[in-house]
Amino acid sequence: MLRAGIVGLPNVGKSTLFNAVVANAKAEAANFPFCTIEPNVGVVAVPDERLNVLAQISGSAQIIPARVEFVDIAGLVKGASQGEGLGNQFLSHIREVDAIVHVVRCFENDDIIHVAGSVDPARDIEIINIELGLSDLAQIERRIDRTRKQARTSKDAQFEVTVMEKLAAALNEGKSVRQVSLSEEEAEIIKGLDLLTYKPIIYAANVSEDELATGNDFVEKVRQIATTENAQVVIVSAQVEAELVELPEEDKADFLASLGVQEGGLKSLIRATYALLGLRTYFTCGPKETRAWTIHAGMSAPQAAGVIHTDFERGFIRAETVAYKDLVATGAMNAAKEKGLVRSEGKEYVVQEGDVLLFRFNV
Repeated sequence: MLRAGIVGLPNVGKSTLFNAVVANAKAEAANFPFCTIEPNVGVVAVPDERLNVLAQISGSAQIIPARVEFVDIAGLVKGASQGEGLGNQFLSHIREVDAIVHVVRCFENDDIIHVAGSVDPARDIEIINIELGLSDLAQIERRIDRTRKQARTSKDAQFEVTVMEKLAAALNEGKSVRQVSLSEEEAEIIKGLDLLTYKPIIYAANVSEDELATGNDFVEKVRQIATTENAQVVIVSAQVEAELVELPEEDKADFLASLGVQEGGLKSLIRATYALLGLRTYFTCGPKETRAWTIHAGMSAPQAAGVIHTDFERGFIRAETVAYKDLVATGAMNAAKEKGLVRSEGKEYVVQEGDVLLFRFNV
């Protein structure tokens, strides 16, 4: 399961957003720094309207969506990489996630304290990125020191030192590791380091209720920064999402419509987080359940079967496959078969986004 860490300065709306993402979460949202110390963890469903359609076609008794795990990490402050505000502890929490959701305050509110005294997304992003970069730099420099002795006699160690020095130079220039062009061999070298600035990132621009539909100048500043990092920006309003959690389901659409939007920013954030690591969805469906399964792009049919159970991969024979749009167009699996739209695929088949699969295997 993908783990996404929600990070940012204190009092930018991280815990409020987390509580809204996971409606039954117990994260404390308070108007003071460090109200979150231990990371709160919640598992949320990835919104996917295709599930309801497939369940209706198959007469499924149950729907099981794909899921993403969100981790609410305490607010970082300037000096975190040197331990300020329990920074080392918080940075270690970030190191354990697959992707980063960086919440940036993009609203004015005199009643909510800002640790730096004013709202400035560019400055706030820089503070966090510098701390993440300094932490990475310290780790890389330690790695260089350990590897240099081996490099006297080992070509592999020499190559590793060269890669590390390349990253150190970029970090010293204020760049993230994400911005460094790496070959496959170089990327493999750093794979186990879990570098913070190498993790994929989404900027969640947290706006006030009345700016959810339009954004504002603060959001544009975030977009400009994200462009340089090839990162995504999603506009959210923690305030709106907190209100939505309290509303009856039948009133939510009207409330959102009054704000000029069809859905809150959270659904977009969850989808974007799911897509960030190149994840794909395939489906299995039948009378018992319709279920979304998560795989990485490029996975073969046996590998996709192994996500359900390792026995499926070991004993894989073939996969009966139909594209989601073809199944919906025909309205039933038997009709899709009659039209020749259900294919029998072997071990070399690369599963596509939205495939509906039935695996045949030997136990």
